[in-house]
Amino acid sequence: MENQKYDLEERLLAYSVQIIKIVEQLPKTRVGNHVAGQLLRSGTSPYPNHGEAQAAESTKDFIHKLRISLKELRETQRWLRLIQRVPLIKNSNQLETIQQETEELIKIFVASIKTAERRKKK
Repeated sequence: MENQKYDLEERLLAYSVQIIKIVEQLPKTRVGNHVAGQLLRSGTSPYPNHGEAQAAESTKDFIHKLRISLKELRETQRWLRLIQRVPLIKNSNQLETIQQETEELIKIFVASIKTAERRKKK
């Protein structure tokens, strides 16, 4: 169990790094700067929020912190779709890869929240 937490922590760190690399590729325009700020905030947030969840004071607090990470991942997913649709960066392979990882992380957090809620009821 502890090993899984570490793997997710490492995965979220790598995810944040990829988000930062995408942000750095966005154009230095009014639109690019706005999207960059939003994506940087939402896309790097799951990593520290996961750390907060690991230090949660209760199951309720743990679930709350996981929900914050999930919310931020869903917001990031929307920003990535917008970047792709405009398009704001040329490297579509990098965007597809990060979108796939976002989807997988969302599934992980949804499953973790459901598991924690089931355990809380027992």
